[in-house]
Amino acid sequence: MMKRGPVQLRRIEDKTSRQVRFSKRRSGLFNKAFKLATSCDAEVALLVFSPAGKLYEYSSSSSIEETYARYKQFTSVENDVNNRNANEDTGNVQNNGEDPYISNIVNEISDRCNNRNIDQMDARELDKLTDDLLEALKLTRSRKVSLTEIAVERN
Repeated sequence: MMKRGPVQLRRIEDKTSRQVRFSKRRSGLFNKAFKLATSCDAEVALLVFSPAGKLYEYSSSSSIEETYARYKQFTSVENDVNNRNANEDTGNVQNNGEDPYISNIVNEISDRCNNRNIDQMDARELDKLTDDLLEALKLTRSRKVSLTEIAVERN
């Protein structure tokens, strides 16, 4: 029995063959996503648009929207941390050591709570408040770790 050689990737010209290959590859990809989510307890979201523009989706959580919201929150926190670290490196943090970004988030949360009684908030508003508080907590912890590392390096 001969071994298979390397397959050259190129566009399949025959429309019918291309559609058959797409269907088979799509089902294999979704199968791999399912196996990854199941065996590794990973949160997986997969979107595939066919050449005809039809949407196929898979999510290991309850919805792709939740996974995408988590992704957006993660990337915004990562970008904020990177921006703050760049500001610290260039000396743009205020003289009293206060991070203006964290202060803005805390002030925004405080204003929101002062302007509306928590008892009057609906579930969506409480979810948003919870997310904002968790983000502020993550940023505060990150800032604390950074300051602790700087203090250790100086000593």
